[in-house]
Amino acid sequence: MKFISWNVNGLRACVQKGFLDFFSQADADFFCLQETKLQEGQIDLPLPGYAQFWNYAEKKGYSGTAIFAREQPLSVTYGIGIPELDTEGRLITMEYPDFFLVTCYTPNAQPGLARIDHRLKWDEAFRSYLSELDKHKPVIACGDLNVAHQEIDLKNPASNRGSAGFSDEERESFGKLLDAGFTDTFRFRNPDVTGAYSWWSYRFNARKNNAGWRIDYFLVSNRVAQSITSTPIYSEVTGSDHCPVGLEIGF
Repeated sequence: MKFISWNVNGLRACVQKGFLDFFSQADADFFCLQETKLQEGQIDLPLPGYAQFWNYAEKKGYSGTAIFAREQPLSVTYGIGIPELDTEGRLITMEYPDFFLVTCYTPNAQPGLARIDHRLKWDEAFRSYLSELDKHKPVIACGDLNVAHQEIDLKNPASNRGSAGFSDEERESFGKLLDAGFTDTFRFRNPDVTGAYSWWSYRFNARKNNAGWRIDYFLVSNRVAQSITSTPIYSEVTGSDHCPVGLEIGF
């Protein structure tokens, strides 16, 4: 099975920058999006052969997630199940006979860590949510998790220490998620690879200079990690300040 995840930073804009070309080329079984920035009815996306599932934020032009799937799920759940965390369209869960698929757009802690309390509350709820799913069948979770876990996961760790996405609190929280029984698939396959990033600032020629961060992930339940066959990062694909990331797995 082939999975793709992409923070498109506004799907309508991304469509104008080649989204459908990459979608067709990728030929994935599941294609997960974050930060769609859409309301219902604002886009008509021609994706023959795929069922479309959308979770919209209450606030217009903000957040939002989607999954496009070749196979109909047994069930679909929108949100994490906590009302105060479910107004921004950040989570979709699809159940299949052998696994759960979750796409997530984790809240940004914001400059000065202004939203760190909300972020950590989300992280705790997300960890608990995935752990509960994992009791029933393996989990494949993907998305923009808004954290670079290790120094190897960003170009300039020293100057970014304490910044949103690389604060001690967020990194520790992500470590707790892994400790709860989940595998960072890219690092599992590429433990020492440097310069592998999925997000670059629009400023300072960051993408040209590959001064990026790896904040987009596929996580899987530890018990299926040995079934991972590929974990590509499609850094050549433009259209957003993030690039798509992938997972190929058979179990």
